[in-house]
Amino acid sequence: MNSGHEIDQRRARRLNLRQDQRGPVIYWMSRDQRFRHNWALLFACHKARLLQQPLEVVFTLASSFLGAPLRHYDFMFKGLAEVERSLRDTGIPLIVLSGEPDVTVPAYAEERRAGLVVSDFSPLTPVRQWKRNAAAALSCAIYEVDAHNIVPVWLASPKQEYAARTIRPRLEALRRSFCTPFPQPEAFCQPGSLNCPPVNWDDLLEMLDVDRSVKPVSGITPGEAAAEDRLRRFLVSVIDRYADERNDPNAEAVSGLSPYLHFGQLSAQQAAFEAARCETSKENREAFIEELFVRRELAENYCLYNEKYDSFDGIPEWAKATLMEHAADQRDYLYTPEEFEAAKTHDPLWNAAQLSLVESGVMHGYMRMYWAKKILEWSQSPAAAFDTALWLNDRYALDGRDPNGYAGVAWSIGGLHDRPWSERPVYGKIRYMNASGCARKFDVNRYIASMTSASQATLF
Repeated sequence: MNSGHEIDQRRARRLNLRQDQRGPVIYWMSRDQRFRHNWALLFACHKARLLQQPLEVVFTLASSFLGAPLRHYDFMFKGLAEVERSLRDTGIPLIVLSGEPDVTVPAYAEERRAGLVVSDFSPLTPVRQWKRNAAAALSCAIYEVDAHNIVPVWLASPKQEYAARTIRPRLEALRRSFCTPFPQPEAFCQPGSLNCPPVNWDDLLEMLDVDRSVKPVSGITPGEAAAEDRLRRFLVSVIDRYADERNDPNAEAVSGLSPYLHFGQLSAQQAAFEAARCETSKENREAFIEELFVRRELAENYCLYNEKYDSFDGIPEWAKATLMEHAADQRDYLYTPEEFEAAKTHDPLWNAAQLSLVESGVMHGYMRMYWAKKILEWSQSPAAAFDTALWLNDRYALDGRDPNGYAGVAWSIGGLHDRPWSERPVYGKIRYMNASGCARKFDVNRYIASMTSASQATLF
């Protein structure tokens, strides 16, 4: 390891009471699918060198993960193929284990007589359950390393935070000590460890039993190199406009990093580290880091400490009460989930946003708020609206099934991390948005035209 940048041990925690043993170190790569700037991989490298044992990386391929369709697996596998090449160049094999992770990881560790297992961190319920089961079944130690966040979630706060203003001081107090440079991964010399053949990612994709109707997208190149290139281009050419223009969907003033952050193909810490040093105004730097750091880690906090994060039942009590008081209000329009999916509403602005999601796998952040709030307004009930918004987001968005997505829907529909506003029909005291408000912020007709033409182009 590069002794100039040691691993902060506060990033890691042990998930069982077993001890490190003599045997290969296994890094169970899951959420942080990158070679560089990955504290979980670096921690595993450190353990392997300390124990003078070989390091292996395993990736578990469950039968299905929260209904992810072909689009998401295609993006993920292309990124993992790049990770595998980088690992092999360093002398580290990557092995894919098919089946339920809480069964396959302990079985593989037993077969390899592993000395310890290292995992990365996710606050989502299925992953946490896999790790609990694996930790109980393993005969060696298992560690969890938060390589996804700048400040480890469990250190940032011991409870669900009420809003950005309550978690911000905690995060800022720790930011400097955690937002540091990264060393390069170095494996302990392990002759013969690459005897396993490279993974055939194309064959794996063909064998998957997933929904193939949601096709891969062509406008975003997956992988670690593409993610770092996107970050560089943003910091050189776009960030100067970020504070003033990020809420204009026509301005192309956002980073476009969310798919890469979701799949762990980019480190949020490295992005923040580089942004803090780029040549732009303090206003632009702080606006970008607020979204990348505070808002993003607030969403992680929500999913870690609220077991109902993906349900209407998880929203604040004041929001639930006001929405239920207005649940029987007359709706001017009502649509089924299928009509929403097909972008067949009366509102061309909403339809344009939905088309963007379906065709490109991304939606501008400002439009995603409007999109979700109108699903609330045009659904049979608030709970049905919550379910529809999550279903569409997770089905089509490349950054679906993510704490940002769960918190975003809960904010838009359920007042999470917000306050009560003036009361009105259907919304109750939930913050309201409408098309005329959008028109005051940006050229709505231009947005509609661009999304519609892009959608039509994919048909030919």
